[in-house]
Amino acid sequence: MKLKKIAIMIIFFTMLSSGLFALEKNSIEKDISAKINQALDILSIKNLSKDQQAQKIFNLLDEVFDYSIMSKLALGKQQWATISNSEKKEFVRLFEKKLKQSYVDKLALYDNQKVVILGLKDYQKNRLQLQTELIGKGETYPINYNFYNNKGDWKIYDVDISGVSIIQTYRQQFSGLLKEKSFQEILAQLRSEDIK
Repeated sequence: MKLKKIAIMIIFFTMLSSGLFALEKNSIEKDISAKINQALDILSIKNLSKDQQAQKIFNLLDEVFDYSIMSKLALGKQQWATISNSEKKEFVRLFEKKLKQSYVDKLALYDNQKVVILGLKDYQKNRLQLQTELIGKGETYPINYNFYNNKGDWKIYDVDISGVSIIQTYRQQFSGLLKEKSFQEILAQLRSEDIK
């Protein structure tokens, strides 16, 4: 179970979105493989605190996830269409911070796992999937990164861990919350987590 948690959080956060890095289709496999290996090298530095390790990884790899698209998909397109531009911007910021904090909390579970790149395949129009495996002590988990084409720049918008989509998981959580609370209440809850 620990390996699965580390798969979800550590490998997911090997790549985040700043828009400064253009990823072309023919370089995805090579570039992502290099970034994952660099992130794992940082995690192996034992004299760094978990926060320091996380910050180094964020600084190094804060490049290829599209947090705006991820936030829209996680909240749901219908709900997204009803909120203001300022609320969208704040939700994206808070959602990204929530994911990063969850990552920092999971760093203690890292125990020298390895990642193997299996290959890149087309799976929908203007969509690609990079298939990898996380290998630990007696356990292996498939991890698939889903990319979309943003004017020639490929961005990750979801990650499947053992067939479970991270974005669909969050969408289910937000959908459940929206049955009991308004979006403004959810935003207030995320703000309270942000200032803790």
